Amino acid sequence: MIGHLKRSTKRLFALILSIPLVILVGGVLYMFGMTYVEGAPRDFWTSLEWAAETLTTVGYGSESHWTHPAMTLFVIFFELVGMSFYVLIFPVFFLPYFEERFEQRLPGSLPEMAGRVLIHRYGPAVDSLVEELRHVGTAFVILEQDERQARRLRDRGYEVVFGSLDEQPEMLAGVETAQALITNSDDHADATFIMMARERGYTGTILALAEEPLHRPAMEKIGATAVFTPSHVLGAALAARASARISPKVEGLALLGERVGIADFRVQTGSPLAGQRLGTLRMRARYGVTVIGQWNGGRFAPAEGPETRIEARAILVVAGAHANLARVERMATPLRRHGPIVVAGYGAVGRKVVEMLRDAGESTIVIDEVADPAANVIGNVLDHATLERAEVRKASAVVLALSNDSAGVFATAVVRDYAPEVRLIARVNLAPNVARLYQAGADFALSVGQVAGQILAHHLLGEDAVRVEQRLKLARVAPGTLVDGHPWQAGIREKTATAVVAVERGTEVLVEFDQAFKVRADDVLFVCGTTDSLDKYMREYRATPAERPATPRPPGQQA
Repeated sequence: MIGHLKRSTKRLFALILSIPLVILVGGVLYMFGMTYVEGAPRDFWTSLEWAAETLTTVGYGSESHWTHPAMTLFVIFFELVGMSFYVLIFPVFFLPYFEERFEQRLPGSLPEMAGRVLIHRYGPAVDSLVEELRHVGTAFVILEQDERQARRLRDRGYEVVFGSLDEQPEMLAGVETAQALITNSDDHADATFIMMARERGYTGTILALAEEPLHRPAMEKIGATAVFTPSHVLGAALAARASARISPKVEGLALLGERVGIADFRVQTGSPLAGQRLGTLRMRARYGVTVIGQWNGGRFAPAEGPETRIEARAILVVAGAHANLARVERMATPLRRHGPIVVAGYGAVGRKVVEMLRDAGESTIVIDEVADPAANVIGNVLDHATLERAEVRKASAVVLALSNDSAGVFATAVVRDYAPEVRLIARVNLAPNVARLYQAGADFALSVGQVAGQILAHHLLGEDAVRVEQRLKLARVAPGTLVDGHPWQAGIREKTATAVVAVERGTEVLVEFDQAFKVRADDVLFVCGTTDSLDKYMREYRATPAERPATPRPPGQQA
């Protein structure tokens, strides 16, 4: 029976039993001390009264004079024991007991689960999903075994059930009617949860977030509908951000041939571009380049017209002839495209990043604090000496795959200060910390919650409810209603957030147009933007994908 009592109740019982015991021991020792040390015998009850008065700090009556040093030391010691009881009794014993009695009890059984999603164990991986479920109005219940976590979730307004499935398997009663189940504990607990749910007759969808990819087949065999490893997916996403070999910065760029390119430039605070509007800069007229947009705080903002302002520290995406792009370098710093990719942190995420980069043929330098055969530099990423040994300033990108968000934020600030020009990509645990990483200087930051949320929301809601990142795409299209118009005419950016970066006429690719230039019906336009903005362009100008492939002629030849 005592084994089922709460810890605060057990402590209170221990206190109640210990006080009489201490008084009894103290009284007996005092009686023997007064008899054999002081030579002034006291009976048992007088000695017991003295012990009680001392322990409770009430004070003494006639028992207040001792001559032998041993007795004096004993009395002092017992007084300290009494003070210790006085100091500890309320915060350690009484307060927790009464807090548990008066605070709201957490439910220990599932509510009616029809139409609800049950989430087994809360954590960073399901944080974004929980917010998305609240946003779309899908009811959910969180089954949590950590009491403090359960109370925090309840205080945030989530419906929580608290308890241990190992000790209370009946907690899952009623799970049969749930809309879907998601388990986010360690792999062993996930397996137990899946089996218990199936044993109770649940036949719906069970999605599991696993720590180890090798456990996926076993989990699926015992009843999981699908098993995902968010940390590995996050590693793949970080690697794709760092390497153009894995995922090109602009999809379809090869269609333009060698004459035209798209480059990334960092706009320094002191650059003449920083804070200026496109209408003031007139980049097309002065430099023969087209500003596609800018990356700032991990989000791509298309250039939507002359009022678009270029932000300091943003990464500007510019298209044009290579000679013209070189002219932009005088005003902004081009991002390094060659050099090793430095990966700081060699945990589960870091290992996946390095694996994918090496499979793609990238040169990598691994920094880790713990000696590992795969680590090239052993040291703290916060130390400039470590960054120097890793040749961070010569890197094409730095990936911070640290497991602690606080360390990640500080490391971002340190690396950004040490190497202002390098492309900096950071891993995050909690989605709310993404903004802090951008503030510290990261170019791109992804959280495990964003990645897992995208996967889970897709399976539960049937759509890409959580977007992890945007991608630029170059489309080769027929002119549509732009025939007899100018490729840079007003309205294209404002209406569609896209830009016409080149025109294929015959066998020539043109990138600069005077005011008299008119689009012909047999021209092919190269339009750049995000997937959504390109869809807007196709609808707005009734454009269709071009049929014939681009065959640009060498520079200098005319159509």
